[in-house]
Amino acid sequence: MAAVAAGARSRGGLVIGIRPNGTREGASPHLSATIVTNMGEARNAIIVWSADAVIGVGGSWGTLSEIALAMRRGGIPVVALGGWRIVRADGGAVPGIRYAGTPEEAVAQALAAAGD
Repeated sequence: MAAVAAGARSRGGLVIGIRPNGTREGASPHLSATIVTNMGEARNAIIVWSADAVIGVGGSWGTLSEIALAMRRGGIPVVALGGWRIVRADGGAVPGIRYAGTPEEAVAQALAAAGD
């Protein structure tokens, strides 16, 4: 996420970090603001319910949690960039998740879908 923060900040973006622990320690220096939650992974729900779109980057368990919460919430675009490919038990794709190959493609998909 440090690279995401650096990229967004370099383009004049407002970058908010929502920390799972009780301190700002370890937060990216590229954040515009840091919200300390001390809520562990429960902060994923805060992220999803505050988002206009969710782009899951990579394949950590926290990323899978955020994708699942966003899909359950509904009504917002969900894009996976690398990592998780989520399929049903029969091997078919789970409807509603978009997949991107590059960060630019992920942002373009999220913005296009949010405009729908």
